[in-house]
Amino acid sequence: MIKGSKICGIKDSDTLNFIINYPYPPNFIGFICNYPKSSRYISINDLKKLLNVKKGKSEFVAVLVRPNNQILEEIKSLPFDYYQLYDCTPDEIKFIKQKYKKKIITALTIKNKSDVDNYKLYYDVTDIYLFDSKGYEKSEAFNHNLIKNIKLNKELMLAGNIKYNDNLKNYEKIANYLDLSGGLETSGLKDTSKIEIFLNNLYKVKNET
Repeated sequence: MIKGSKICGIKDSDTLNFIINYPYPPNFIGFICNYPKSSRYISINDLKKLLNVKKGKSEFVAVLVRPNNQILEEIKSLPFDYYQLYDCTPDEIKFIKQKYKKKIITALTIKNKSDVDNYKLYYDVTDIYLFDSKGYEKSEAFNHNLIKNIKLNKELMLAGNIKYNDNLKNYEKIANYLDLSGGLETSGLKDTSKIEIFLNNLYKVKNET
């Protein structure tokens, strides 16, 4: 059952304010903190300015690819509720979770079934699982049938080339949360008209009886 969404890769105040103040905002808003290869990356100084807002009903997520101590120390006082971690071992995640007292979204990049099976290694340190493609910043897709029948007993977030105008019913039996970034952009920039369509469609699906 789809409970909500995450909008990822926010880097400007106009888009952030639009999302926060929307009548039915996403559950999570993600910020790319340490991955300069992504066009959605935001520097620590700009991040501090951007996050100086009232976040409303959304929770803030620091998206981190194998973070080092420097970036973890730089963001520790920022208003993040979750750390979304790529390419970390279970022990590394456990250390980060305990030291910084954050909830964890464990991001697993998927190409085949063996990639999916790795979720078992992270069960004790994960609050939400995110199944994503191998594309990282490229918004590539993966075969969602690979995760269709797994039983997690934890919430599942789904990313990987989901579009703003997709038929969201297609994801109802797979995911609790949908994670969009590139699918909400036009020419590489977040498009508030696409965000609006997506959030409206999600609201309708969640409230159908």
